[in-house]
Amino acid sequence: MGALQHAPFAICAEESEYGRGPAGVGRPAAGRRGRWRAAKIGDTVEAPRSSGGLVFRSPSHPPSSEPPSSDPPGSDPSAPRPAGARPSGGRTGPRGRRFRRTAPAAAVAAAAALAASAALTAPASARPSRPPAAPDKRPVATGHGGAVSTVDPYASRTALDVLKHGGTAMDAAVAAAATLGVTEPYVAAIGGGGFITYYDARSGRVHSIDGRETAPGAMREDAFIDPETGEPLPFAEAVTSGLGVGVPGTVAQWELALDRFGKRKLRDLLRPAIEVAERGFVVDREFHDQTAVNEERFRDIAPTRELFLPDGKVPEVGSVFRNPDLAGTYRALARHGGDWLYEGRLGREIVRTVADPPVAPGADRTVRPGLMRPADLDAYRAKLRKPTHVSYRGLDVYGMPPPSSGGSTVGEALNILEEFDLDADRPVDALHLYLEASKLAYADRGRYLGDADRVDVPLRGLLSQGFARERACLIKPDEAAAAPVPPGSPDGRYGACEPARGAPGALTREGPQTTHLVVSDRWGNVASYTLSIEQFGGSAITVPGRGFLLNNQLTDFSFAPPAPGAAPDPNLPGPHKRPRSSMAPTIVLEDGRPRLALGSPGGSTIITTVLQILVNRVDLGMDLPAALNAPRATQRNTPAVHAEQGFIDRYGDALRARGHGLELFAGPPRGVIGAANALEILRPGLVQAVAEPERRGGGSALVVRPAR
Repeated sequence: MGALQHAPFAICAEESEYGRGPAGVGRPAAGRRGRWRAAKIGDTVEAPRSSGGLVFRSPSHPPSSEPPSSDPPGSDPSAPRPAGARPSGGRTGPRGRRFRRTAPAAAVAAAAALAASAALTAPASARPSRPPAAPDKRPVATGHGGAVSTVDPYASRTALDVLKHGGTAMDAAVAAAATLGVTEPYVAAIGGGGFITYYDARSGRVHSIDGRETAPGAMREDAFIDPETGEPLPFAEAVTSGLGVGVPGTVAQWELALDRFGKRKLRDLLRPAIEVAERGFVVDREFHDQTAVNEERFRDIAPTRELFLPDGKVPEVGSVFRNPDLAGTYRALARHGGDWLYEGRLGREIVRTVADPPVAPGADRTVRPGLMRPADLDAYRAKLRKPTHVSYRGLDVYGMPPPSSGGSTVGEALNILEEFDLDADRPVDALHLYLEASKLAYADRGRYLGDADRVDVPLRGLLSQGFARERACLIKPDEAAAAPVPPGSPDGRYGACEPARGAPGALTREGPQTTHLVVSDRWGNVASYTLSIEQFGGSAITVPGRGFLLNNQLTDFSFAPPAPGAAPDPNLPGPHKRPRSSMAPTIVLEDGRPRLALGSPGGSTIITTVLQILVNRVDLGMDLPAALNAPRATQRNTPAVHAEQGFIDRYGDALRARGHGLELFAGPPRGVIGAANALEILRPGLVQAVAEPERRGGGSALVVRPAR
């Protein structure tokens, strides 16, 4: 088949400080200087403080038997229902059939079979004398009225309750994220940041909300160079330090998101998370293992040791964790709004903790101080941006723009792949093309992607059809190019198929420890949200008495300046700069209406995980559960392709014959790439939510009204 014709694409070239919606849709920012948060509070405001850190309970010592509130989650019985117009149903009309897919009935049947085989035994009703039972954890749910998929059953249940009581997809996404801050504290916390891609049914448009952390104003290009040796700091040392902590963006992002797309107030949406923090949650194998991996670091930071190593031990699977400190922090945040963090007492506590990390007495770990100041918190803004957009097989694929490289790199790879016919009957050919397109897109990512507010990013060129054709012509159908390959030149002068001549850039290290969630609601709104504190456990630094960890996102910057004469590095540290990310919350429209939403954790493997799922679903005819469950491989412009064992077993010999060197992905966790969450609108009114059945312990998918 010859090269396919591309539909026109759209890219946002400019935006204001507070952002504009697509095609000029937008409105003035609310609140002080448009931060979209509450009015400034006085310095005397304090959060309720608990008497201690996290309270550990074994199964024989249950937590409080106080029954849960009968009020709907996300509501306040003493407050009037928040005002807000009910969103419209969005666009209507016939749906195209551009997917190679099974019929909806077959997809429902397959999903039911997979859910039945992977579901855990439903828990019995909670009794006051017993610890709280873990909610049911199913990887697939199909039905009506809205859907949610997260890594955690508590978070999924929280989001579902918000949807059932009239909240929008954005309301549910924020409530789920707050709950993940309790149950998944090593990957999600108000000490971190994230990115949201959102389809607004009222306008029929897709928006992006940037809550990425920023560098302090005092950070310079050589911030990660050891002044004594002149060499870059060891990565592990930079991770566990105040130096790696960026200004948190999560709370500002929540307030912007809810102001623009929510019906509920943040104070209401924090209530379910507060209840989970107080009553406790059941420790699963994943939480236990993540704690064990961090045990050495956690012991060296006094408040972290007290919080996550109760009685000096890694908590046992089946035991119950409580976090009253975080419950108190959430209560104060609910009462006072984001200014309590960005201008108030909590912000001052964060600054003190970063400047003087609370190292445990007797620890011999070097924990460098950070550069954050109160003015850095005050200057922080979450930003509403226009997403990246490419057309692929007649579908509109929207992703996150810079400072994330996710949307542009997925988009460029899709543009390259559209020059080829990927046939489900020839999977090795398709996977060869997927790996080669990824290799080229990563080369361009390393050379050009950074914080577009601080450096020039040729985004329009990178996502142009001409550039994609020029890059695609370098791919040989039966031979892998030697990696790393050099970047191309997205300068608008595209002609003969000539090899690029620039020097390839190094792959920046990114922690694979992130989390993703997707939500849809009854009105057709869809949220795709990736949030992170970077490594499992972030910086390992807990704000004393506050119940949450701080991020280490500034280690996503490049550590060393380029050699003399080399191309400039767009991802060097700088004052108030946002480090490059690979997070790729993605929404796919078909005929102007949502069809897919997906994303994954995994650091720099996020991009290839999202890309491979799209190829599996759109090109190779897999239904969505199969597309997520299929074995994965990642090619990030490195000499070897890193893959899961199942991928190597199935395709290794055939791909090695074409020159691909395959190695088992080193992790962490070893041999596991990503942990995706996704949803698909199978037909108007019928939605399927999908989570991982096994990776990282599996996820939790729920719908408001299950299909019968």
